[in-house]
Amino acid sequence: MPADRRLGDGARLALTTFSTLPVRAGRIDRSVAGTAMALAPAVGALLGALLAGLLVLLVAVAPPLVAAGVTVGAGALLTRGLHLDGLADTVDALGSYRRGAAALEIMKKPDVGPFGVAALVVVLLVQAAALAELAGRSWPASSAS
Repeated sequence: MPADRRLGDGARLALTTFSTLPVRAGRIDRSVAGTAMALAPAVGALLGALLAGLLVLLVAVAPPLVAAGVTVGAGALLTRGLHLDGLADTVDALGSYRRGAAALEIMKKPDVGPFGVAALVVVLLVQAAALAELAGRSWPASSAS
């Protein structure tokens, strides 16, 4: 497969895997999947830029904490909560004190246990608080810190 075709297919696969952006995946094989994984940070940067723009727009019309909360929620929606699901699964498995196959079995379950819920609450609160702090600063002060 030509490199430019693999790059295009990989970019589409990365976008459709790591976001809810309406992109149809092209050909999928091992080579394309490898390219998609290599492009995952670029997808993250694109989503980060979109969310930063949303925060800037929202802080102009809403208090910083509201703008931050909506931005964090939008981030979860734009990524299908993939990172949040992985976090909850991992913390549930670690909190079980089980090893190997038993821990993996906990991670495969579709439900979220108490450790996973606690981790999600803490992470989302910290994210919202951090964004609210940034949103409440003047832009020159934000770039200087």
